[in-house]
Amino acid sequence: MTMLVNHPFSEIKAGDSATLTRTLTRHDIEMFAIMSGEVHPADVDAAWAASDRFLQIVAHGMWGGTLISTVLGTQLPGPGTVLLHQALDFLVPVAVGDRVAVSVKVEAMDPVHESVRLTCAVLNQRGETVIAGTAVVIAPHEKQTRARVMLPAHEPREGGSGYRKLIAMTAGMAPLRTAVVHPVDTTSLGAALEAARLALIVPVLVGPVQKIHAAAAAGGFDLTGIEIVDVEHSAAAAEAAAMMAGAGQVEALMKGALHTDELMHAVLAAPARLRTGRRMSHVFAIDAPAYPRALFITDAALNLTPDLTTKRDIVQNAIDLVRALGIVRPRVAVLCAVETVNPAMPSTLDAAALCKMAERGQITGALVDGPLAFDNAVSAQAALIKGIISPVAGHADILLVPDVEAGNMLAKQLEYLGGAQMAGIVLGARVPIILTSRADPTLARLGSCAIALLLARHVPGLPS
Repeated sequence: MTMLVNHPFSEIKAGDSATLTRTLTRHDIEMFAIMSGEVHPADVDAAWAASDRFLQIVAHGMWGGTLISTVLGTQLPGPGTVLLHQALDFLVPVAVGDRVAVSVKVEAMDPVHESVRLTCAVLNQRGETVIAGTAVVIAPHEKQTRARVMLPAHEPREGGSGYRKLIAMTAGMAPLRTAVVHPVDTTSLGAALEAARLALIVPVLVGPVQKIHAAAAAGGFDLTGIEIVDVEHSAAAAEAAAMMAGAGQVEALMKGALHTDELMHAVLAAPARLRTGRRMSHVFAIDAPAYPRALFITDAALNLTPDLTTKRDIVQNAIDLVRALGIVRPRVAVLCAVETVNPAMPSTLDAAALCKMAERGQITGALVDGPLAFDNAVSAQAALIKGIISPVAGHADILLVPDVEAGNMLAKQLEYLGGAQMAGIVLGARVPIILTSRADPTLARLGSCAIALLLARHVPGLPS
């Protein structure tokens, strides 16, 4: 056990010094962001969090200053020290990977107040002075020896890291020519333009041209070179975009500032010619910090109370998507409230039937098991305690929910209580439909675009 030994005022003399060396990591930045109460990693926009400016603010204002306080509180004078005053100048930026040496040196002592004035300095690996200043402390009166408190390790998972991986997987692919439907707010328009910048889509903006330009002005966006199809209102935008997709003029649809049912009404209309032989369904691609792999929930948006045949299509759509994203043999958990088949609970009967359909080749490309309660689907420990032996239990990639209410509540709980981010896409049409919530952050929208691109480019043909 490491012990901390202090230096009471009577032992301290001018010229005494102490040092500490440390390397700045992104983990440090995430932890200090959490401690500040001002920024939580899950809420930091990706571009801002990755910027040098953000790193400099955290490293200077929090990390560097705290390291000086650490030396004062643990070494010189050590435990029992009271900080009275600190004046620091931040001279050189600190970057992730920099190794710094922190030193404090006794400059003067005040026997009346038993205070100590120390010079403080932080130097980087190049010998540059990063931080310089002074600190005045009250030194402890008595000798103390304390055990160093060993805090539990904490490794925060970078929010949205799964979506960044998906975006990276699209490198070298031709972007999807995408009709962005009614992008008349800064959020949806900005996300479409950012997706274009990342070469995920070639946007065709479909909506009232004056409102689109107003949103661009409000967000400071440049629409130079962006194609705009001028229509009167959101319903007309949905109809025009669906017709463009049916005619092969665009390869995907992307929801803007309109209701989902308004867009899907146009997609399902016969003139659009977007229906296939398979039922359309929605998939949430969940980036959940507490889960060690990507997680997909279906259907939480379109099919209200699906019957067995519809569930077969829903699960096959999700399997095809997940395989296109690189998971060769996904594990599908058919969720119910219990793990046993109960005739009084129709969802358990559907679960058993779906498993048999997978055995007989009516569902292909995945391991399917159910009924499984949510805890057993995602926790191997819970499944072990309940004696459930299954290749899916505790390792599910896809969660098939019994109805849209259960799915929507589950997804929103993961988002708002579990810190998850959600990308959304509609499958089963002739083109992928990027379907996101109006409250979704930009990174989740970009993840949806990346999923659509990977699906369109990696699967030879969508269901027909």
